[in-house]
Amino acid sequence: MWTNFFKLRLFCCLLAVLMVVVLVINVTQVEYLDREAVSATFIDSSGQFVSSQVTGISRNPYCGYEHQTLSSQERVEEDSLLAALQWQVPDVGPVPFVKSTDPSSSYFVILNSAAFFKVGSQLEVLVHVQDFQRKPKKYGGDYLQARIHSSKLQAGAVGRVVDYQNGFYKVFFTLLWPGKVKVSVSLVHPSEGIRVLQHLQEEKPDRVYFKSLFRSGRISETTECNVCLPGSLPLCNFTDLYTGEPWFCFKPKKLPCSSRINHFKGGYLKGLLTAAESAFFQSGINIKMPINSSGPDWVTVIPRRLKETNNLELSQGSGTFPSGYYYKDQWRPRKFKMRHFNDPDNITECLQRKVVHLFGDSTIRQWFEYLTTFVPDLVEFNLGSPKNVGPFLAVDQKHNILLKYRCHGPPIRFTTVFSSELHYVANELNGIVGGKNTVVAIGIWSHFSTFPLEVYIRRLRNIRRAVVQLLDRSPKTVVVIRTANVQELGPEVSLFNSDWYNFQLDTILRRMFSGVGVYLVDAWEMTLAHHLPHKLHPDEVIVKNQLDVFLSFVCPLET
Repeated sequence: MWTNFFKLRLFCCLLAVLMVVVLVINVTQVEYLDREAVSATFIDSSGQFVSSQVTGISRNPYCGYEHQTLSSQERVEEDSLLAALQWQVPDVGPVPFVKSTDPSSSYFVILNSAAFFKVGSQLEVLVHVQDFQRKPKKYGGDYLQARIHSSKLQAGAVGRVVDYQNGFYKVFFTLLWPGKVKVSVSLVHPSEGIRVLQHLQEEKPDRVYFKSLFRSGRISETTECNVCLPGSLPLCNFTDLYTGEPWFCFKPKKLPCSSRINHFKGGYLKGLLTAAESAFFQSGINIKMPINSSGPDWVTVIPRRLKETNNLELSQGSGTFPSGYYYKDQWRPRKFKMRHFNDPDNITECLQRKVVHLFGDSTIRQWFEYLTTFVPDLVEFNLGSPKNVGPFLAVDQKHNILLKYRCHGPPIRFTTVFSSELHYVANELNGIVGGKNTVVAIGIWSHFSTFPLEVYIRRLRNIRRAVVQLLDRSPKTVVVIRTANVQELGPEVSLFNSDWYNFQLDTILRRMFSGVGVYLVDAWEMTLAHHLPHKLHPDEVIVKNQLDVFLSFVCPLET
């Protein structure tokens, strides 16, 4: 009897152990599936492929931003944004220059180049990158830009880039006009250069430094300022009381913090790169260099029938890519009918009895400059503001139009801004009553390119909150957001204001204002698709097209 009892106990013990093992395996499998569920593949607004995982998002410790107080919803949003922007560059250790991406050795091939293309068809291009030894690259992470264009038609549109992480990339284009259409692909930065840019973003966010002048009577001192400052020296805390946006200056030795007179860009840090790293940033070699085709670089596109064209237009949804294209040097959005304001009287008629507020950096200041130059009745009122800084004001008394421009608060790399004029956009929005005759346009991106992304996310979060409140109290207010744009790049500019930095900001901007009830002027596509050279401040023809889009939101076509 005791033998049978012992056997029964042994069987029960073995059964219990087996159940524990099965339970552990199941828990492990569930955890694995959970991790797989939150893994995601993202394609940003400019079409670059990024694969990342939401779990384990590492925040930059800069200025204690990882400890900022966020609601659960804000925390989830920030995690999602940071995950979507995790650029996949494999850690392969130090890479010699000769093994980095060489655009002159790389090539692209139009897939199905002999196929029959109609307007609206998809065109696929395969890009294969090689190093300076003409050997195929085995990993991805390069930053490419691509466009299709027809010079005779002054037509152009951007493409969507997908990185397969093995040295191959695909570019997807939508063919939007008939005729001979050419493909252009450029290497903006090799993956080895992107690794350097990532390191600078994480470890050298203060590579642009700022200063302020403090003065009282005959005594004056200048000290360094920034979002945060290292060391243990006494500080002046200029953190905004309403938005919580941090800003500090080293305290003057003899003067109080209240004696601050102005704010200005101090300069750019030098000697950021080693000789080996500098090789990845060479004009004419690996910065914004064309990648040639190994075969035909063009296709012929025939028109669609009228019925097919109508169906094509009706099929466009909220996620339309590209958002528009140039034809005869005029931008054609794909989601709405745009007006062309070719005569000053058209603009005057649109803006009559309206107050227009322009907030942001110098790229949206271009709108103020264009309008006051093109519209004779819109006369600038001299406020005695510093040139290129503002604030600026223009008035058309006859037609009751008021146009204002004000730069955003720090960080801002302008020459000299009076301390009394350092206003944050969110605070300005909170002071606007709004209504059907109020128009607001915001463009804020370029001056945040050197900082960790959390700094920009915080700024947009404050602005978005103010925009939502403005639209809640005055739903007929028109709010327009101008996106970032591409620009010319050299070895030094790349370290501070690279397109790679700015496309990250652009992606954040689009995602954070999606569904808020604002209109978007897609300056990114409008500069990338155009045939003119890239510039931080685009040429007048591009600015004119941006204003046409902006004014089309203010005064849409009657339907």
